[in-house]
Amino acid sequence: MSEPFSRRKVLKGFALLVGAAGALRATPESRAAEAVHLSPTDPAAVALSYHESVKTVTAKEFPTFQPGQSCSNCLQLQGAAGEAWRPCALFPGKLVPADGWCKVWVKKP
Repeated sequence: MSEPFSRRKVLKGFALLVGAAGALRATPESRAAEAVHLSPTDPAAVALSYHESVKTVTAKEFPTFQPGQSCSNCLQLQGAAGEAWRPCALFPGKLVPADGWCKVWVKKP
């Protein structure tokens, strides 16, 4: 008589489950939708002097800041141009505003 849960049946079921999970894996678009906006109080944001708006950055307080710099023209910003909030290489899993700024700003080539 065969066992109700043979090793072969369990392994076959596991393989099907893993395959189904891989097929249902999140797409890059849905992962971006799950990302949260970076908070100015986030420890990484504080360490890099992140500002949600360049309007709040003063050259006196941040000598590396130059007028015209913003996340929208920074090399670190990712995603499609024109989006208000986009991923940044410096803050994985978080979105930053195109009008933001931090002291690690690097001009896009």
